[in-house]
Amino acid sequence: MLVIVVENAPPRLRGRLAIWLIEARAGVYVGHAGRRVREMLWDTIKKGIEDGNAVMSWSTNTESGFDFLTIGPNRRIPVEMDGIKLVSFMPEEKHSDEVEATTEA
Repeated sequence: MLVIVVENAPPRLRGRLAIWLIEARAGVYVGHAGRRVREMLWDTIKKGIEDGNAVMSWSTNTESGFDFLTIGPNRRIPVEMDGIKLVSFMPEEKHSDEVEATTEA
C-alpha cells in the first residue's frame, strides 16, 4: 500500500501522481506500487513540489509496519527514536501582526 499526500502542489505534479495512483480526495493519492515505482514517484515529487509539501507512506517490514518520507515546509518533522520513526511538532510561528499586537499592549 502506498499513500501520498500533497499540499499546495502545482497542478502538473498532481497530474503526474494521478497517472500512477488514485486520487481519493484532493491531494490524497492511494495505490500499490513496488520499490522502483515508489522511488520514481518520490523523485518526481522532489523535483516538482515547489513551495508545497508532501508526505509519502508505504507498507514495509518494520516494527510499525510502515515507513514514510516528507518534503517541504511543515510543522511535523520525522524523528527516529530507537529504530522507530515518530513525528515531532515544531512550535507555531507567530505572525508579524500578532507580535506587533503583543508588544503594543
